[in-house]
Amino acid sequence: MYINDILKNKKLNISFEVFPPKKTEMFEGVRAAVAELAGLRPDFISVTYGAGGGTSAYTADISAEIQDKHGVTALSHLTCVASTKDEIDVISSRLREKGIENILAMRGDIPEDGDFPNPRHFLHACDLIERLKGQGGFCIGGACYPEGHVECPDIETDLNNLKHKVDCGCDFLITQLFFDNGAFLRFRDRCAARKIDVPILAGIMPVQNASQIKRMCALSGASLTPKFMKMVEKYQDDPPALLQAGIAYATEQIVDLISNDADGIHIYTMNKPKIAGQIMSNISALI
Repeated sequence: MYINDILKNKKLNISFEVFPPKKTEMFEGVRAAVAELAGLRPDFISVTYGAGGGTSAYTADISAEIQDKHGVTALSHLTCVASTKDEIDVISSRLREKGIENILAMRGDIPEDGDFPNPRHFLHACDLIERLKGQGGFCIGGACYPEGHVECPDIETDLNNLKHKVDCGCDFLITQLFFDNGAFLRFRDRCAARKIDVPILAGIMPVQNASQIKRMCALSGASLTPKFMKMVEKYQDDPPALLQAGIAYATEQIVDLISNDADGIHIYTMNKPKIAGQIMSNISALI
């Protein structure tokens, strides 16, 4: 089922993100986690592509299993910077053969040892979106950044790029993680002013450990609110307490976003079904 149809048919959508194994021997553990997450009955589950496409071989297989075995719609991530245009066509054909109808199209991280820019590769997500739309048969999602992309000089430039991405055929957007709901709401207003009128799903990551969050924020450009930092500083030497505080903070974010009519919530689960399960239990009366 196309995700844009799911978004039209429900007022609020809850979805999860999982990542494929980095090594073959980890595959069964990821499959078990995916099975538990699917049992929570999200509206869809996205499967990441891996830095530089390194775990791309598993993305299609896990996505197909999510749909065929667990009956949940899958969203396969696809990054283009580490693959040639011809390779992208092969990958999209493989996804189509496996019954995958939804792709989250992204540029991806530029390989440190790669030759970039390269005329044999797509340079931007919008180029990939145009190619996939031209092939037909896919609902296309895109990434967006409430506080601006780290490579962009300012918010206005980033919004111009986002508008172009949507005009190229992006059907919905999923935000990068954020911890300040105010940043998301301001971003949503700016998008509306630019007539970026596709659904915007809010990406929420429950904190699991202090070093993880600091690393993710450095990569994504997400700011840390004083309230969030107080929580991390208080519990950073007590991992179980920090985990529960992180779940509580994420729940509070989600409740506030639901109250402000968010189109959907996309939970970055880090393949942790118990964490996702606690959050789903916390918000069950609201969905």
